[in-house]
Amino acid sequence: MLLGKAFSLNRLCQSRNELIPRHGGRLFSQSRIRYLAKSQNGTSETSTTRNIGIIAHIDAGKTTTTERMLYYSGHTRRIGNVDDGSTVTDFLPAERARGVTIQSAAISFHWPPLSGASAPHSPNTAELVPHNINLIDTPGHADFTFEVLRSLRILDGAICILDGVAGVEAQTEKVWYQAANYHIPKIIYVNKLDRDGAAFGETVKQIASRLHTWPVVCQIPWWDAGKENFCGIGDAVGLRAIRWTGDGDGTELRVIDIEELGADDARFGEEIKKARLALVETLSENDDQLVEKYLEAEEDSLAIPAADIRASLRRCIINSSSNIVPVFAGASFRNIGVQPLLDAVVQLLPGPDEASDPEIKLDGTSGSLSELLNGKFMQTEAKSSSRRSLSRHKKPSTALIQNLEACALAFKVVHDARRGMLVYVRVYSGTLQQRSTLFNTNLQVSERAPQLLKMYASESVQIDAIPAGQIGVILGLKQTRTGDTLISYSGANARSGPPSPLNSLQLRPIEVPPAVFFSSIEPHSMSEEKNVKTALELLIREDPSLQVTEDEESGQTLLSGMGEFHLEIAQDRLITDLKAKASMGNIEIAYREAILEASPPDVYVFDRERGGKQGRASCIAKVEPLQDEGNVLHDAGDRFTSMEDGNRITILMESTQDLPADETSWDGELPSHLSVQLIHSALKNGALAALSRGINYSYQMHNTHVTLTLDLRSHIFGVETTPAALSSAARLATKAALKSTALQHGSALMELVMNVVVSVDDASLGAVVNDLSSSRGGHIMSLDDGTVTSGPTVNETSSELLRIDFSKVYAPPDPFGSSSVAEQGIATDGTRQRSIVARVPLKEMVGYLKHLRSLTGGRGGFVMSADRFERVVGQREKVLLKELRGY
Repeated sequence: MLLGKAFSLNRLCQSRNELIPRHGGRLFSQSRIRYLAKSQNGTSETSTTRNIGIIAHIDAGKTTTTERMLYYSGHTRRIGNVDDGSTVTDFLPAERARGVTIQSAAISFHWPPLSGASAPHSPNTAELVPHNINLIDTPGHADFTFEVLRSLRILDGAICILDGVAGVEAQTEKVWYQAANYHIPKIIYVNKLDRDGAAFGETVKQIASRLHTWPVVCQIPWWDAGKENFCGIGDAVGLRAIRWTGDGDGTELRVIDIEELGADDARFGEEIKKARLALVETLSENDDQLVEKYLEAEEDSLAIPAADIRASLRRCIINSSSNIVPVFAGASFRNIGVQPLLDAVVQLLPGPDEASDPEIKLDGTSGSLSELLNGKFMQTEAKSSSRRSLSRHKKPSTALIQNLEACALAFKVVHDARRGMLVYVRVYSGTLQQRSTLFNTNLQVSERAPQLLKMYASESVQIDAIPAGQIGVILGLKQTRTGDTLISYSGANARSGPPSPLNSLQLRPIEVPPAVFFSSIEPHSMSEEKNVKTALELLIREDPSLQVTEDEESGQTLLSGMGEFHLEIAQDRLITDLKAKASMGNIEIAYREAILEASPPDVYVFDRERGGKQGRASCIAKVEPLQDEGNVLHDAGDRFTSMEDGNRITILMESTQDLPADETSWDGELPSHLSVQLIHSALKNGALAALSRGINYSYQMHNTHVTLTLDLRSHIFGVETTPAALSSAARLATKAALKSTALQHGSALMELVMNVVVSVDDASLGAVVNDLSSSRGGHIMSLDDGTVTSGPTVNETSSELLRIDFSKVYAPPDPFGSSSVAEQGIATDGTRQRSIVARVPLKEMVGYLKHLRSLTGGRGGFVMSADRFERVVGQREKVLLKELRGY
């Protein structure tokens, strides 16, 4: 350890001879690029790999922190600036023009750096082995929630960045619980502690109250002369202080042992000891191994080695049941605290081999990937099969499983004007080789991977293979979509793919949130229709949270998205990047339609010739209002259930005894071209097609339970019963059932109600509350003054939220503001910040940001998330129907 001595973090690659410019003058070492390409061509040690993401509320400093990480790792030669549009990860023109992250960007670097520096880059560098860090910088705007979701799906760990002035904001809560649903270990970095009004201690308390997790403070902020300049951090793990000197690039820092700190700042040294004691106490409640170390140290928390503390932190983070999150401090814009944060990523967050086991489905049965690879998965399925005639797949032999060369998930698709479609994948098992044939188990098609890339934001390096645990890009796939599972199987048939049941192997898909805003798309001329259609197809393949539909009555093409900003960016990309000659109409609200009464069972026989081939199939459909949305039925041998866009589809495969069996009826065996999975998929798609448009208002159906009954003896007609015929029969039968009940009993109009969290100063509170409750028809749920927890109100989480005893939470004192202010919430510019939690109809939130800023003098902001669709009643229903009908 270097005590009381300043040292410089020498820049990586300064001695390299050949340099190439990119990203607005940022320089990269050519030899380093060649090394990175070479290092990715072989197998990779999963223990020295970290797949992490940065999640936060908008403007918390995600991209700014990422820039410092790239700079200190030696990946870049200068620090980019968000305001100047010179950052690496925000490379889209729209991102640089607006100064916000719009799409997630992947980039890889090593920490500690591989070579090129004679002095350590942080106090712990000498103790660490270089790790390959695959980092994804995610958007913070609520409209781009899907970008965050698909990134979280493939991550092994996350850094949650908080604004030290604003504290835990609403969008932070949302992404926190999204990460929790994927069981992702997290660490917290409190940023912007150099700003006036920053309150680290109050932020720690908000972590406990709003995120419902135990914060363990690993670092405390160091303000020079007590209350003036933020100059460094106190390391409670290493029992030392780190002080950044000057206003340079953050490479000049001084490490001071706690014993020597008494001469500089004795009070700060005592606070570090308090933080260490609180850290050991909290960890001891969750880690028996640390209790043993504590007893060995004769119950002296200061005598426990730092390595044992880090090992305990790592065990608690990986074990999600402990519900502990380490908290670190810094100011990225001032270049303070980023190097120790990188150390924490390497030391505390898990590698791919320690992350949770990937969930899979095989022929409709759930399990884990490791169970399949170890030969245990199919044994479980064989015991649970209830219908032998419907589950005739045999347990795959060991040789069959060994032929599975690779299994990967496509989590993102990007259209590049120069290179074509780039498919981002995370490999979960085996090694994905260049020019290998990949079978898409979702689409049941095979595609060849002609070229593999390793991405560095907008730049790339060609590689020969992507090993397990790594993130890479496949260039040249024409059909793969976001959420598709890709497998490489030795000896697979070029057309039919791997043998059954491996051809049905699917990793846990990426859930797409429903679109709530829409706008019409009009080509400038008839000749441009085809080009506009092609551009829209590219757009929705890139971003599945966008949806394109066509109004049957008007013939208009409608583009739906997550919000006003989302549609604005989509329009910009459609016209500017994809060169579509079209115009967009005004933003409208997507309503829903719901039936009021159940329909009688409706039998439909589809018997029609299509494409020169006879198609024949039948089924029985019944629709009814969905009363128990939370009560999800589990699949069985003769029953399949699925929740789609607020509707439930149940498929029953049972005898109806409505037709006697004869010699032409089903003889007990399915036709060779049909499987149970294929039948389920065809029937479900048919029902979804019928639910896409209501009878009375022409909106998508909601809160509807469709029950499809298929009698395998009387509804299957041999080779004439194709998947397309089954889908058509299900669609027409469901449509007929909907029509019978809608015309007889009517239907209800549903509108989306949003959970809204508005942040305002105390002076504007009354005006905003009155506007929400009176003018916009909202319902105020709570006024958050720092004592009300907002987790259950604002966010959806599948697990029960932990209640924290705040008296046991250690938080260092804040130098700014009195204790009474700290109890009420973080203060900015001398005024108290308040949060209003309300439920407001989505229609009333269109254009709300401009109105809110006028009410609050530009200081207010809000985030919102979809709650649920509710029926429109009374005078509001009459007004809406008049607007929709135009009379």
